[in-house]
Amino acid sequence: MLVLVCLHLLAAVGAPLLVRWWGRRAFWALALPSVATAGYALARTADARGGTGPVERLDWVPSLHLSITLRMDSLAWLMCLVVGIVGAMVLIYCAGYFEDDEPGLDRFAAHLTAFAGAMTGLVLSDDLLLLYLFWELTTVLSYLLVGHQSQLEDSRNAATQALVVTTAGGLAMLVGIVMVGQAAGTYSLSAILAAPPSGGTIPVAVVLLLVGAVSKSALVPFHFWLPGAMAAPTPVSAYLHAAAMVKAGVYLVARLAPGFATSPSWHPVVLTLGCLTMLIGGYRALRQVDLKLLLAYGTVSQLGFLIVLVGTGSAEAAYAGLAMLVAHAVFKAGLFLSVGAIDHATGTRDIRRLSGLRHRMPAVWLASTACAVSMAGLPPTLGFVGKEAVYETFWHGTQPWSRPVLAVLVTGSILTLAYSARFVLGAWSDVPGQRPTDYHALPAPVVAIPAVLGALSVIASPFLGQAQHLLEGYAAAWPEGDHPIHLGLWHGLTPALWLTVLTVLAGLALVAVRTSVERVQRALPHPPAAVSAYRVVMRALDRGSIEVTGGLQRGSLPLTLGLILVVFAGLTVSGLLGVQQRPALRWWDTPAQAGVALVITVAAVAAVRSRRRLRGVFLVGATGYGVAVLFLLHGAPDLALTQVLVETVSIVVFVLVLRRLSGKFNDDPSRGNRSLRIALGVVSGVLVCGAALAAAGARTAPAGSVGWPVEATTFGGGENTVNVALVDIRAWDTMGEISVVVVAATGVASLIYISQARVTATRRRLSEARRSLHQAGRPHPDEPPRPPGWLATPVKDRPGEPSLIFAVVTRLLFPVIMVWSVFLLFAGHNNPGGGFAAGLVAGLALTVRYLAGGRVELRLALPLMPGALLGTGLFLSAGFGFVSMLVGGSVLQSWDADLDLPLIGHLHLVSSVFFDLGVYLVVIGLMLDILRALGSALDRQIAEASDPDDHTVATHEEASP
Repeated sequence: MLVLVCLHLLAAVGAPLLVRWWGRRAFWALALPSVATAGYALARTADARGGTGPVERLDWVPSLHLSITLRMDSLAWLMCLVVGIVGAMVLIYCAGYFEDDEPGLDRFAAHLTAFAGAMTGLVLSDDLLLLYLFWELTTVLSYLLVGHQSQLEDSRNAATQALVVTTAGGLAMLVGIVMVGQAAGTYSLSAILAAPPSGGTIPVAVVLLLVGAVSKSALVPFHFWLPGAMAAPTPVSAYLHAAAMVKAGVYLVARLAPGFATSPSWHPVVLTLGCLTMLIGGYRALRQVDLKLLLAYGTVSQLGFLIVLVGTGSAEAAYAGLAMLVAHAVFKAGLFLSVGAIDHATGTRDIRRLSGLRHRMPAVWLASTACAVSMAGLPPTLGFVGKEAVYETFWHGTQPWSRPVLAVLVTGSILTLAYSARFVLGAWSDVPGQRPTDYHALPAPVVAIPAVLGALSVIASPFLGQAQHLLEGYAAAWPEGDHPIHLGLWHGLTPALWLTVLTVLAGLALVAVRTSVERVQRALPHPPAAVSAYRVVMRALDRGSIEVTGGLQRGSLPLTLGLILVVFAGLTVSGLLGVQQRPALRWWDTPAQAGVALVITVAAVAAVRSRRRLRGVFLVGATGYGVAVLFLLHGAPDLALTQVLVETVSIVVFVLVLRRLSGKFNDDPSRGNRSLRIALGVVSGVLVCGAALAAAGARTAPAGSVGWPVEATTFGGGENTVNVALVDIRAWDTMGEISVVVVAATGVASLIYISQARVTATRRRLSEARRSLHQAGRPHPDEPPRPPGWLATPVKDRPGEPSLIFAVVTRLLFPVIMVWSVFLLFAGHNNPGGGFAAGLVAGLALTVRYLAGGRVELRLALPLMPGALLGTGLFLSAGFGFVSMLVGGSVLQSWDADLDLPLIGHLHLVSSVFFDLGVYLVVIGLMLDILRALGSALDRQIAEASDPDDHTVATHEEASP
């Protein structure tokens, strides 16, 4: 099962390349993972029915008891079939629906394929936290799919609206998940449902879980986002909003019902919101003139119907609900794809402009009519079988609310039949006096896929009863009632049949007076729209954020730092008040530590009193170097090395920035402000010291790092505990840190390369630099030999007066420093060093090249975009964790081997060196980004500021290699 998710991931990653190679034909290949999902489910039918479906477990973060656990029971089996079959059909439909020149088609293909994989993972998840991860993936991917046509404001607004609503519901659901997991002592879904917790905060947790479900499935009051999402391309509507994403909420309710249907907060939420949604959606569908919006409101109505069924909490309702779920996925996907065919052929979906199409599109007409008949619940279709089971279930229900709910369901079904007829008549009628709508031929997939779904709506109905036993594993969670149901087309003259007759007669009556109904609807005042409330809330949030930002974030650095320190002081004081134990003080181990501490103190005080920027920078650097000495005196050379390198890089960055600032601090605070700053600084320092002492003195258990020296050698295969902890024991922390570094570097780059023109120009200059280096290595035979140079940059291109001594020293030191950085990289597993320190050393080597030859020399030293190094480094680190999983280990697990190589001798190889290599490249990429942002860009600004009328500098920069 994990392989299925990985197949979707690989297909999504490769989708852009496939689309560039094959155009829209790539969708045929991208449908294969969905076909594999459905095929795997069919192959596991017997196991899923018997309740012994396959289970796969992979430890993810063992220290947090997180695991990737996938399980296929009968409910997951059914959902895999729905997601896989409909997903494959939609992807094949895309091969005919889109043109090869569709803007962003490669991105769309990747997002749709990834969404299919996220839905597959969601329905197979047996861990609540893993389910939430896939849940949010579907939210993000649906945002990208709905907003595919990002150049249109309607698409952007619809995507944002769907994202905000479903994300808010997902966050509420996450709180409910944590509450249930803490109460149950586990996040295993099967374990929780086997012994569901009760009492305490569980009723509140159940409501929060249902908020996530109803927001995802667009129930009242969150129903407004689904019609707005119709701005998405039709294949997205057919898959996400008919068979997949909105079904996630239905699936969650169905999954949780066996364990929590008896909770006092369950039925009031499920039944009330479900019934209201069915009626409101059906009523709104009757007034739509856009075929897609008509189906959207019909989908809202049907989702309320499904939530009522799967949330009732009985075996009979479970059978009926799952039957309707399958029927709805088939007929609604077929209807949406039929609308796509109409729109593709005519350029409109407005029923007021459509006429005479059934003669020109007979296959689509028959398919959509069959799907509409199934949606209306008429025989002999899947929808009829499911609706009959629903009527039978609630007619014989023993709960006091069974008959009132049945009345609502019958009323909603009458509305469903009416808007189904409105769809058929609006799309396919011949309007007297109106010329036939212009039409052009359709590609084969656009016609064939709706035809297959229409045929399934009819042909599959007799077999639904035979397949009922396949769902016994799920329905067995409840005892059967006194009137067990059987899915089928004919049960005799039962009350359910007479209710169907009533539904049909009332629905046809509504169709007969549809003109009057439309007139009445237009005359009635519009009730308050939920979308209006959404807009009011969003405007209030926007306004509130502006007011808060304007009051607290005015661009004043002293104010920002002051607020941070005030909040820190308040939180720290509140924490220290609860400390009971008084820590034992130990002033120093050797007098040298006291001497270094005194130097740090003097440097810190002098830095605060300094009026010149450069002096302040070096004094702050002195405090950092002093801390490095303290690390060394405490026997931590690895930390001391890293601290020295970080402090050196910090000074370099400060000095680069100071070129654009005045020599003195221009801030001259008043005496009151100065006193406030001193007080904040002193209080913060005292509190940091107190917190450190309190934390050390309040320890009640051995430190987590006590066993690290042993684990470093036995588990990580290295003697340098610090480095092994970074790349093995605490590799997840390092992964998060380098991800933050990549994000920070991306932010820096976005400020410098603010336009595509600058990115293009930078890429061109780097390409020219690579070409120049290549030509320098292979001079033309007719070209006179060049005089030897100490730097790659010609003297005329170096800024200011070139220093021969500096150039010579740079030429001599650069290779040595780079070799030292590589040594630190590979030696760090057993000695001081590692990827981070080695990357800083390599970055400082590039800094020396830049200082000696300017921005042109920097390009010649490393003619690559920083993003290439950052991306490659992150890929290596993350890919190392993925490879560990593929070979049967846990994520980011290290492997070691001892090899005896000729000439080299004994070699102890540890796989985590590839992870460290990724860290090395990320740090170099960050340093290169800083040098180009604060070095090259500032050089250009200084040159332009010195002679604003002379454009030869910029011109030469563009032309220089």
